[in-house]
Amino acid sequence: MKPGRDSQRALVYEAEQLVRNMFDRADDTGVRTVELIGSEVTLPVERRFASIESIQDYVDRVLALNWVRARWERASVPVHVRARAGNSAAHYESDCAAIAVPEYHSGTAWAFRELVVLHELAHHLDPSHPDDPGARVDPAHGPEFLDRYLTLVSEIIGPESGFVLRATLTAAGVTLS
Repeated sequence: MKPGRDSQRALVYEAEQLVRNMFDRADDTGVRTVELIGSEVTLPVERRFASIESIQDYVDRVLALNWVRARWERASVPVHVRARAGNSAAHYESDCAAIAVPEYHSGTAWAFRELVVLHELAHHLDPSHPDDPGARVDPAHGPEFLDRYLTLVSEIIGPESGFVLRATLTAAGVTLS
Protein backbone atom coordinates (compact mmCIF):
# COMPACT_ATOMS: atom_id res chain seq x y z
CA MET A 1 0.00 0.00 0.00
CA LYS A 2 1.15 3.49 -0.69
CA PRO A 3 1.31 6.01 2.12
CA GLY A 4 -1.66 8.30 2.50
CA ARG A 5 -1.39 11.94 1.58
CA ASP A 6 0.48 13.87 4.28
CA SER A 7 -2.32 16.41 4.58
CA GLN A 8 -1.49 17.33 8.19
CA ARG A 9 2.13 18.26 7.61
CA ALA A 10 1.62 22.05 7.47
CA LEU A 11 -0.71 21.99 10.49
CA VAL A 12 1.77 19.93 12.52
CA TYR A 13 4.64 22.28 11.63
CA GLU A 14 2.53 25.33 12.50
CA ALA A 15 1.56 23.90 15.89
CA GLU A 16 5.16 22.90 16.61
CA GLN A 17 6.35 26.43 15.85
CA LEU A 18 3.85 27.81 18.38
CA VAL A 19 5.10 25.38 21.02
CA ARG A 20 8.75 26.20 20.28
CA ASN A 21 7.86 29.91 20.60
CA MET A 22 6.36 29.22 24.05
CA PHE A 23 9.54 27.49 25.15
CA ASP A 24 11.67 30.30 23.66
CA ARG A 25 9.66 32.96 25.54
CA ALA A 26 9.96 30.98 28.76
CA ASP A 27 13.74 30.80 28.29
CA ASP A 28 14.01 34.51 27.38
CA THR A 29 11.80 35.86 30.17
CA GLY A 30 12.28 33.26 32.89
CA VAL A 31 8.50 32.99 33.16
CA ARG A 32 7.79 29.28 32.68
CA THR A 33 4.05 29.34 33.42
CA VAL A 34 1.58 29.48 30.54
CA GLU A 35 -2.20 29.28 30.46
CA LEU A 36 -3.58 26.91 27.89
CA ILE A 37 -7.21 25.81 27.44
CA GLY A 38 -8.03 26.82 30.99
CA SER A 39 -5.04 25.10 32.58
CA GLU A 40 -2.00 26.76 34.07
CA VAL A 41 1.08 24.80 33.04
CA THR A 42 4.70 25.18 34.07
CA LEU A 43 6.91 24.41 31.10
CA PRO A 44 9.89 22.17 31.84
CA VAL A 45 13.30 23.08 30.51
CA GLU A 46 13.84 21.90 26.94
CA ARG A 47 17.36 20.67 26.26
CA ARG A 48 19.39 22.60 23.69
CA PHE A 49 22.44 21.23 21.96
CA ALA A 50 25.81 22.77 21.23
CA SER A 51 26.93 20.54 18.37
CA ILE A 52 26.04 17.72 16.02
CA GLU A 53 28.02 15.44 18.33
CA SER A 54 25.89 16.38 21.34
CA ILE A 55 22.72 15.68 19.34
CA GLN A 56 24.19 12.31 18.34
CA ASP A 57 24.91 11.49 21.99
CA TYR A 58 21.34 12.46 22.95
CA VAL A 59 19.81 10.36 20.15
CA ASP A 60 21.94 7.35 21.18
CA ARG A 61 20.82 7.73 24.80
CA VAL A 62 17.12 8.03 23.91
CA LEU A 63 17.27 4.96 21.67
CA ALA A 64 19.02 3.03 24.48
CA LEU A 65 16.23 3.70 27.02
CA ASN A 66 14.66 0.40 28.08
CA TRP A 67 11.08 1.63 27.64
CA VAL A 68 11.85 3.01 24.17
CA ARG A 69 13.40 -0.29 23.06
CA ALA A 70 10.48 -2.24 24.53
CA ARG A 71 7.88 -0.09 22.77
CA TRP A 72 9.47 0.37 19.33
CA GLU A 73 11.46 -2.34 17.58
CA ARG A 74 13.21 0.28 15.38
CA ALA A 75 14.91 1.72 18.46
CA SER A 76 17.53 -1.01 17.98
CA VAL A 77 18.48 0.53 14.61
CA PRO A 78 21.20 3.17 15.14
CA VAL A 79 20.60 6.68 13.83
CA HIS A 80 23.32 8.87 12.37
CA VAL A 81 23.01 12.62 12.99
CA ARG A 82 24.55 14.88 10.38
CA ALA A 83 24.61 18.54 9.42
CA ARG A 84 22.52 19.57 6.45
CA ALA A 85 22.83 22.41 4.03
CA GLY A 86 20.34 25.22 4.32
CA ASN A 87 18.60 26.52 7.38
CA SER A 88 14.93 25.91 6.69
CA ALA A 89 14.26 22.37 7.94
CA ALA A 90 15.51 19.33 9.74
CA HIS A 91 14.55 15.96 8.28
CA TYR A 92 14.80 12.21 8.69
CA GLU A 93 16.26 10.02 5.93
CA SER A 94 14.72 6.56 6.23
CA ASP A 95 16.93 4.98 3.56
CA CYS A 96 20.04 5.46 5.72
CA ALA A 97 18.53 6.08 9.19
CA ALA A 98 19.91 9.62 9.44
CA ILE A 99 18.70 12.82 11.03
CA ALA A 100 19.87 15.92 9.19
CA VAL A 101 19.81 19.21 11.07
CA PRO A 102 20.82 22.66 9.90
CA GLU A 103 23.82 24.01 11.77
CA TYR A 104 24.30 27.45 13.28
CA HIS A 105 23.25 30.27 10.97
CA SER A 106 23.48 33.95 11.94
CA GLY A 107 24.31 33.01 15.53
CA THR A 108 21.34 30.69 16.03
CA ALA A 109 20.68 27.01 15.61
CA TRP A 110 16.89 26.71 15.75
CA ALA A 111 16.98 22.93 15.17
CA PHE A 112 19.50 22.19 17.93
CA ARG A 113 16.70 21.56 20.41
CA GLU A 114 14.94 18.62 21.95
CA LEU A 115 11.52 19.13 20.33
CA VAL A 116 13.02 19.02 16.83
CA VAL A 117 15.21 15.99 17.55
CA LEU A 118 12.31 14.06 19.11
CA HIS A 119 10.15 14.87 16.04
CA GLU A 120 12.79 13.31 13.79
CA LEU A 121 13.21 10.32 16.11
CA ALA A 122 9.46 9.73 15.93
CA HIS A 123 9.91 9.33 12.16
CA HIS A 124 12.77 6.87 12.75
CA LEU A 125 10.65 4.75 15.10
CA ASP A 126 8.02 4.20 12.38
CA PRO A 127 7.57 0.42 12.35
CA SER A 128 7.33 0.20 8.55
CA HIS A 129 10.61 -0.96 7.08
CA PRO A 130 12.58 1.76 5.26
CA ASP A 131 13.23 -0.61 2.34
CA ASP A 132 9.49 -1.08 1.91
CA PRO A 133 7.99 2.44 1.99
CA GLY A 134 4.89 1.07 0.29
CA ALA A 135 4.08 -0.79 3.50
CA ARG A 136 3.27 2.43 5.34
CA VAL A 137 -0.43 3.24 5.42
CA ASP A 138 -0.16 6.14 7.88
CA PRO A 139 0.97 9.43 6.32
CA ALA A 140 4.31 10.79 7.54
CA HIS A 141 2.59 13.20 9.98
CA GLY A 142 -0.50 11.13 10.66
CA PRO A 143 -1.94 9.79 13.92
CA GLU A 144 0.61 6.96 14.35
CA PHE A 145 3.52 9.38 13.96
CA LEU A 146 1.87 11.83 16.35
CA ASP A 147 1.35 9.09 18.93
CA ARG A 148 5.07 8.29 18.84
CA TYR A 149 6.04 11.97 18.95
CA LEU A 150 3.69 12.86 21.81
CA THR A 151 4.87 9.83 23.79
CA LEU A 152 8.51 10.80 23.36
CA VAL A 153 7.86 14.44 24.30
CA SER A 154 5.70 13.53 27.31
CA GLU A 155 8.06 10.91 28.67
CA ILE A 156 11.39 12.62 27.96
CA ILE A 157 10.81 16.37 28.23
CA GLY A 158 7.88 15.98 30.62
CA PRO A 159 4.11 15.49 30.76
CA GLU A 160 3.52 19.26 30.77
CA SER A 161 5.26 19.63 27.43
CA GLY A 162 3.26 16.71 26.06
CA PHE A 163 0.05 18.40 27.22
CA VAL A 164 1.05 21.71 25.62
CA LEU A 165 1.98 20.01 22.34
CA ARG A 166 -1.21 17.90 22.27
CA ALA A 167 -3.44 20.91 23.05
CA THR A 168 -1.69 23.05 20.41
CA LEU A 169 -1.96 20.31 17.77
CA THR A 170 -5.64 19.86 18.55
CA ALA A 171 -6.30 23.60 18.42
CA ALA A 172 -4.58 23.69 15.01
CA GLY A 173 -7.01 21.09 13.69
CA VAL A 174 -4.59 18.16 13.61
CA THR A 175 -6.19 14.71 13.80
CA LEU A 176 -4.47 12.77 16.58
CA SER A 177 -6.32 9.47 16.30
